[in-house]
Amino acid sequence: MLDRRTFIAGAAASAFAAPAILRAQTIFRSYAFALGVASGDPSPDGFVIWTRLAPEPLAEHGGMAMAPLSVGWEVASDEAFRTIVAHGEELARPEYGHSVHVEVAGLQPDRPYWYRFRAGGDRSFNGRARTLPLGASSPRALRFGVCGCQAWDDGYYTAYRHMADEELAFVYHYGDYIYQFRGGATRRTREGNLAVAVRQTSGQECYDLADYRRRYGQYKSDPDLQRAHAAHSFFHVFDDHEIADNWVGDNDDDDNPPEVFRTRRAAALQAWYEHMPVRRAALPRFGEVALHRSARFGNLVEMDLLDTRQFRTNQPCGDGFKPACPGVNDPDAAVLGAEQEAWLARNLARRETRWNCLAQQVMMMSLDRRTGDEPEKILNLDSWAAYEVPRRRLLARMRGLDNVVVLTGDEHQNFAGLLHDRDTPVAVEFVATSISSDGDGADRRAGADRILAENPQLKFSNYQRGYLTCEVSPDEWRTNFMVLDRVSTPDGTLSKRATWAVARGDVALREV
Repeated sequence: MLDRRTFIAGAAASAFAAPAILRAQTIFRSYAFALGVASGDPSPDGFVIWTRLAPEPLAEHGGMAMAPLSVGWEVASDEAFRTIVAHGEELARPEYGHSVHVEVAGLQPDRPYWYRFRAGGDRSFNGRARTLPLGASSPRALRFGVCGCQAWDDGYYTAYRHMADEELAFVYHYGDYIYQFRGGATRRTREGNLAVAVRQTSGQECYDLADYRRRYGQYKSDPDLQRAHAAHSFFHVFDDHEIADNWVGDNDDDDNPPEVFRTRRAAALQAWYEHMPVRRAALPRFGEVALHRSARFGNLVEMDLLDTRQFRTNQPCGDGFKPACPGVNDPDAAVLGAEQEAWLARNLARRETRWNCLAQQVMMMSLDRRTGDEPEKILNLDSWAAYEVPRRRLLARMRGLDNVVVLTGDEHQNFAGLLHDRDTPVAVEFVATSISSDGDGADRRAGADRILAENPQLKFSNYQRGYLTCEVSPDEWRTNFMVLDRVSTPDGTLSKRATWAVARGDVALREV
């Protein structure tokens, strides 16, 4: 580990040079940018660029001394960095895990840029980011990715290697970027079988800030994940495993007192901020993050990124997959909270874009999950299905828009289906499978045929790993379900499992 005097002396380094020369002169024992670089939250005039100095990601403080260090950054309009359009210096502070979030502005809309960092004699590799079109423009096409749920133990991140090669405007990551629990040599699958961990998570279950920092350090050391971040800008939200399984509001899944859970949540959300390319507005305050926000792609798509965890009331019926209890129809239940729900209602009422996209975490379709001889309808009580009053209220607001697409994760499955306000379809929902969580999977999960038969609104089901790509034009939205044959080895083959489309003005799904 470096001492404070060495850090202060090294902070004077200010000029970019050839990487070999910089490594020869470095003050670090190991490569300072071991966690890579990333960009996020793009806008028409800029984006956030991120890195974290962590020469030893699993060591205490990432192998850094507890002192600030100056980090230089550059943004160029060409890949060779001949034309530098923005540059500056930021302090990587120990209070934020020596992470750096630079909000670059003043750039041209709808074009790529390249960026890099340097600190203490080390230089990062280059990243690529793309600005969004102007809000008043009329783009003819948009192509972007959707992904999430990347349990380290369950498989390799081969999907990210393929995603890095895609031509995408941005990527929406729905959450479960890390998993907080302690890994083991084996685990039990959803079907009750024994599975051997593909690779091993370091450390114990995460509870304090140091735990969560180490977990992000391990996950972000993956080279395929780093490739995807260097290739595309991400819009990030979080789901449950960034903190604890199925948490909502001040409630965890272990019935701890709220004040105890709030302490854990505050540590987890600080670590999430430190490792995500998000704006300073997302810096946790009093243990909460301002997560929900909008992004607009000209007059083609408005994407509302939702937060279905922080303001949700506790799951009814004791959570899990169970028959409904009276709490499912609680009139005071909430998923988004009053302020976020009012914000979303205003956005949907504007009608300024060809498509409205709700990017969120848990399934909005209410599915009967029976797979065997269960006598009663089974619900996923950690989804919107357990909150019928706010669910119906939101679906009623979509009625008549005929242009709403809901993007969802969390299920570790691919789904395509319709959302109904009473008997009228008002939106389509595409659910993205996991990057690695639940391992190799199969074309269909056990019992999927019955779920499809019992739920006519559900049109497609698949249980492989992968990601989505969405191709949007003014009159049609297509979603491609990209899947891997395996994640238990790093050489999985990618294929397009299905493409489902919806025409603007006609809330119906067709396979193409």
